[in-house]
Amino acid sequence: VLPCSVEEYQVGQLFSVAEASKNETGGGEGIEVLTNEPYETEGEKGQYTHKIYHLKSKVPAFVKMIAPEGALVFHEKAWNAYPYCRTSSDLPLLLQNEYMKDDFMIKIETWHKPDMGCMENVHELDPETWKTVEVVPIDIADKSQVEPGDYKPEEDPALFHSEKTDRGPLGPDWKSELAAKEDAPRMCAYKLVTVKFKWWGLQSKIEQFIHKQEKRIFTNFHRQLFCWIDSWVELTMEDIRRMEAETQKELEELRKTGQVRGTSAAHEQ
Repeated sequence: VLPCSVEEYQVGQLFSVAEASKNETGGGEGIEVLTNEPYETEGEKGQYTHKIYHLKSKVPAFVKMIAPEGALVFHEKAWNAYPYCRTSSDLPLLLQNEYMKDDFMIKIETWHKPDMGCMENVHELDPETWKTVEVVPIDIADKSQVEPGDYKPEEDPALFHSEKTDRGPLGPDWKSELAAKEDAPRMCAYKLVTVKFKWWGLQSKIEQFIHKQEKRIFTNFHRQLFCWIDSWVELTMEDIRRMEAETQKELEELRKTGQVRGTSAAHEQ
């Protein structure tokens, strides 16, 4: 749940993805953007991206010990028909790996809704599948949900105040206070994460690790998105597309130079 509108979030999300990508790229690792272009199929229009993630230092030590080099490079293909992120095959964000091929997959399906996160089974899963789903609420203002090594005061919604929108800081009861203000912007990103990892002896451990890391990524990313609001709230989609083109070139240079940056899985060893 975020104190912004669905329309604002579209710009904020894309801006924050570009900024976060730069923070995670350097020293031969990070994000390589291959494709970022509009698509249209069966009446659906959106933006298609194909990225490669080079993640050698960002996986647990027990994986690096047994995995060849190719196992630590991942392809992400995303079809974003905002505010509904899905395709005809229901794979709005698909992360796969050339080494493991069909034995590894992370699928993330997202619905963006103008509510306080009160919708149940928004992805309309069948009853048996829904029983297996663990619902994990994220409070962007709750510091206890942040890994100690990830915490940055400048990215803390409980401390941040937006000069341009007069939003924040977010107190312990910010959600109930927001819900009571009928005209105040609010939205929820409902994310359904499906993980498949077929590797004898490691399947359960890796799948649990991935789910934990996805929650960590979603938490940090949305804390950043809110605290960066003054940098993106006045941007247009045309501004964002220009920024993405510049970021694509910058990421290539960053990945080739400097030191490894950003999130590490070292503490997960």
